[in-house]
Amino acid sequence: MKQFTDDEMKELLPRAKAYSVVILRTGPNYHTPAAAQIIWEHGRRNFGLRDDGVLSVVLPVTDESDVCGIGVFNCSVDEAVAIMDDDPGVAAGVFAYDVHPCRGFPGDRLP
Repeated sequence: MKQFTDDEMKELLPRAKAYSVVILRTGPNYHTPAAAQIIWEHGRRNFGLRDDGVLSVVLPVTDESDVCGIGVFNCSVDEAVAIMDDDPGVAAGVFAYDVHPCRGFPGDRLP
């Protein structure tokens, strides 16, 4: 692992950009018979948001916790809240969510 000097860090840190991270959790209707189709449509919507460049990273969580996924949105917290409030899974009570401001480096990606 490369060791970064203080000067290198001081040069890189200002390049960080504001993003919003969404933590998606199970909602009260997550275990209902209708949930599977609603989750499918939630996924379809995520593909559209990715294609539009608004949802930069989508990470479905696959353990047995109440966390269903993590998303990094290329927008403000207020915009992410509006997007999530319009999500079919959230509207149906299948999902609940929290939004947090965060910072990251443009161009970061999953390997």
